[in-house]
Amino acid sequence: MCLRYITPQQGKCVSVAQPAEVARRHPLQLWPNSYATARLMTRGNSAGCTTQHPSAWLRRGRKMTDAAQQPLPREAERVVLECGPLPIMHCQNNTMKRVRGQLNDLAGATLTDVLIAAGRIHSVQLADLAQPCDLGGAEYHLAPGFIDLQINGYAGVDFNDASTTPAQIAAAFRQLWRTGTTALLPTVITGSHAHIAQCFANLLRAADEFPEVARGMLGLHLEGPFISTEDGPRGAHPREHARPPDWDEFERWQDAARGQIRLVTLSPEWPEANAFIERAAAAGVIVAIGHTAATPAQIADAVKAGAGLSTHLGNGSHARIERHPNYIWEQLAADELSASFIVDGQHLPPAVVKCFLRCKGVARSILVTDAIAAAGCPPGRYRLGHIEVEVTPAGRVCLPGTAYLAGSVLEMHEAVANTVRYSEATLTDALRMASANPAALLGVHEQYGMLEAGRRADLILFRWDAPSATLDIAATISGGALVYDAACH
Repeated sequence: MCLRYITPQQGKCVSVAQPAEVARRHPLQLWPNSYATARLMTRGNSAGCTTQHPSAWLRRGRKMTDAAQQPLPREAERVVLECGPLPIMHCQNNTMKRVRGQLNDLAGATLTDVLIAAGRIHSVQLADLAQPCDLGGAEYHLAPGFIDLQINGYAGVDFNDASTTPAQIAAAFRQLWRTGTTALLPTVITGSHAHIAQCFANLLRAADEFPEVARGMLGLHLEGPFISTEDGPRGAHPREHARPPDWDEFERWQDAARGQIRLVTLSPEWPEANAFIERAAAAGVIVAIGHTAATPAQIADAVKAGAGLSTHLGNGSHARIERHPNYIWEQLAADELSASFIVDGQHLPPAVVKCFLRCKGVARSILVTDAIAAAGCPPGRYRLGHIEVEVTPAGRVCLPGTAYLAGSVLEMHEAVANTVRYSEATLTDALRMASANPAALLGVHEQYGMLEAGRRADLILFRWDAPSATLDIAATISGGALVYDAACH
């Protein structure tokens, strides 16, 4: 454990207390061999988003002692508490850990033990009540960690800002653990060639420097710039940078990204689109249709060329379209296309969510957040790259003064709950749309997205209230590490 003091004058760490001293003064209830970092932040310091006053932080501590109630330094304006990723399997005696909860499947919920060793799932079995568990219990549910294929930023950190630092990106990844997200495709939207390249470079540097980013980043999503120039379909993407698909330009990005661009969203309305889709598919890059004004025939040709996904279907479209022959119906009818949906109550009305899921079916439906940097933060004005956006008190993200949506402030655990609330999907169905289905699309289903022996130990414990369809994350485990425990926050 460590305690870092930050002064208003210097804005940086000026002293580090010894672990034993911190443990004496500020004891916390932690999983064995995990750690906590308490960052005392000064006014104006933007590092970290989850903040508490020192007194509130101390009240959240467990096993309080008189020493723990000593006043914190006067220069500390606020405090950020983080539970960090020390692998739980690297214990001195190398013991196995037992995580217990209700596991949902088609037959219902079964109290289950997941045994974890060396960062992987050793076995999944009926709960052995004669054995104490290390985490969880009968009041919790178990599920694989969530995988978000489209996320532009989080907790004040913008993946589309060329000045974003690796440390800020790592902080966003850590904050996402509290939403149950353990893996993602950071998403970079339409911009100049140099801007997009710099945003990718920032993400790769973060993966090089921070293990939590390397562990959680399954690749990169390039949303644009090969999209429609029309208002409506273009959404919040800057018109001046929307352009036809260019394979040579994409290859320069891919080379710079070390082959990590796994997903590209484009519009097939461009004459160059089909050749691009064919080359991308041959190179193992998933092509998604989105931000498009394409005709039904152009949609069909894109599917034949190898497109495999519809990006946030029902959004990035005109406010008014032809009733029957249009690009939404064509994508709904194409069994070759999976579809991602932003289920936040803003992008798609509940009735539309219900109908779209009936059309695509559970197996071809994927939940995404399309979250921007403002997610996890209060209403106000924020930026998405070079674009100013506004978050209303109702949670709607739009271009100021317009009806055009510009991403979301949705969190993945909310998307799962909303899907159950708005449609006929069961909790099991919605969890699959946020884990197994995106893993299958990316081709990483042998390691991610399911709780089975031999897979990576990425899982969540959560509380589920069926009458209200609310889901609260209690703990998140990534690669066998307890990275988030609600009791510590």
